[in-house]
Amino acid sequence: MTINYKTKGVCARQINIEVEDGIVKDVEFIGGCSGNTQGVARLAKGMKAKDLIALLKDVDCNGRGTSCPAQLAMALEESLS
Repeated sequence: MTINYKTKGVCARQINIEVEDGIVKDVEFIGGCSGNTQGVARLAKGMKAKDLIALLKDVDCNGRGTSCPAQLAMALEESLS
């Protein structure tokens, strides 16, 4: 399944995610802090989507109440519900 998620409240504009059998196969952030989003994307590959949701959903960026990793968790959570 391919997820194209429009982010809210962060620098990245969109997250493209490929999930197969509950496992994250690929993540691409459009915009955002390049080094950080590349790192998160690489770490996410091969992980169970449910594990990523649990790890990332509460990450906050400078008091925004969300972050690029949290937006990734939200995208996965919405797609799995």
